[in-house]
Amino acid sequence: MNKIVVDNIRVYAYHGCLKEETIIGSDYSVTIQVTANLTPASHSDDLTDTVDYVLLNRIVKEEMKIPSKLLEHVCQRIIQRIFIESPLVQSTKVSVSKLNPPIEGDVAQVTVVLKAKRT
Repeated sequence: MNKIVVDNIRVYAYHGCLKEETIIGSDYSVTIQVTANLTPASHSDDLTDTVDYVLLNRIVKEEMKIPSKLLEHVCQRIIQRIFIESPLVQSTKVSVSKLNPPIEGDVAQVTVVLKAKRT
């Protein structure tokens, strides 16, 4: 299996358990890794033989627009959409990071990582 990584997709969204987080919003960074057989695309030079990273970026942006309390929930929605909309993907790893989270101390980000394989 081969891998495609879409790294550090930056979005502004409204996730969190605190009411203020859903009103004010925050900066997020999302990274997606997918595995698929990319050999056909390496020979054909045809987009239909690969995983379209433009599609992956769109999925992230659309799912990040839907407010959730937990980043775990956001990750799972992104994973489900990837498997539905990109049949070549065999497995995926999705990382969602909240930048400058509203917690005590000097914390750059909090990241949730979920992995899944196509069943």
